Amino acid sequence: MTVLAPRRLAGLVVAVAACLALVGSSTTVSAAPHRAGAPQHPAAAATHPSDDPAAAPAATGTELGTGTQLYPRLIRLAHSGDANGQLIASTVSFDPQGYGAIWRSTDDGASFDRIGQVRHPAAAGGFCCTSVYELPSAVGTMPAGTLLWSGSFGADAGDNRRMSIDLWASTDHGATWSKVSTVLTAPNTGGLWEPEMHVDAEGQLALYYSDETQQPTHSQALMEVFSADGITWSTPYPVVSLADSGARPGMAVVRTLRNGTRIMTYEICGSSFACDVYYRTSADGADWGDPAQPGTRIVADDGTHFRHTPTTAIVDDGSATGKIVLVGQLYVTAGGGSDAGNGTTLLTNSAGGAGPWHRIAAPVQVPTAYDNYCPNYSSALAPTTDQTRIVEIATDYAGTTCEAFLATGPL
Repeated sequence: MTVLAPRRLAGLVVAVAACLALVGSSTTVSAAPHRAGAPQHPAAAATHPSDDPAAAPAATGTELGTGTQLYPRLIRLAHSGDANGQLIASTVSFDPQGYGAIWRSTDDGASFDRIGQVRHPAAAGGFCCTSVYELPSAVGTMPAGTLLWSGSFGADAGDNRRMSIDLWASTDHGATWSKVSTVLTAPNTGGLWEPEMHVDAEGQLALYYSDETQQPTHSQALMEVFSADGITWSTPYPVVSLADSGARPGMAVVRTLRNGTRIMTYEICGSSFACDVYYRTSADGADWGDPAQPGTRIVADDGTHFRHTPTTAIVDDGSATGKIVLVGQLYVTAGGGSDAGNGTTLLTNSAGGAGPWHRIAAPVQVPTAYDNYCPNYSSALAPTTDQTRIVEIATDYAGTTCEAFLATGPL
């Protein structure tokens, strides 16, 4: 099946609503509901490594900023004129109201300064899993170089919640932000999680997300919607929607290889899956093949592999596709046990994902990583300007606070 028809429905509006007047805890981070089983809040997550607020983190690297920093994202500006080459990072932060923190590095990732913030009233009803993206070409009235930011809202709005994914834009490289649209509003109490953005080959803005609203047929599915202007959105179309009703594909990350092919990495949790990492490719960023198929599992040349929260970066190493650099939360043996490289490993591949992947050391080492919303959870990667090193932002506990750490390492 192809998604070409749904893309051309971009003039149809997915049911959207004005910003919800949500109520609930402003400090609860609903960062783990995509896992198998019942939704889990951090307060109910696995025991923290230390109850001592002054305890030192196990992670190596330099602290990004003080206080809670979750779900880091990292991009290098390439369509922003004089700002090209700057690194822009985003994190989920609290003070105690949840907000998106925006960071900038002008020294190739050695240090970051906080330059902006995105504050959405709906964050009072629960807020998580944001993404940041630079438009490579104009979309509607938004010119190339516009920064887009999206997130999931309303997870903690009560038993009758209606979650949403909302889109914001910045035309000054992240300093100030304005709301563009509500991309999706859940038709029921199911979750809408982990938005990821990319411009497809037709110049439309695609947004991929994890959808819990199709239960009991699908515990979770990976879906996509399209927009020609960022304001009105197509009907949703499945990217990964498996016949196993307990399967939970989610946490999509999309990058463009040097040859123009798009690659999507994601995890599949639930029932017969173990949150292993998979990938699939697309010529246009819209048609990803048969959504009923799980895709290709990523395995290193020694059989080891990642589980949970994969993210990627593409490095220009002279190959036709570029070198894909992959990070995940947990690293396990071929048999599924914890590997000695758990929390300290990256995988690379210079063949567009085909064939074996190879292990290298991660710049930020999080040796105590475990299945929890903080340690090494959805780390962020970007190559240095000369494409010979990789910048990483990863999270870990400092006492009971989840903080972000950054470091640069060789490829």
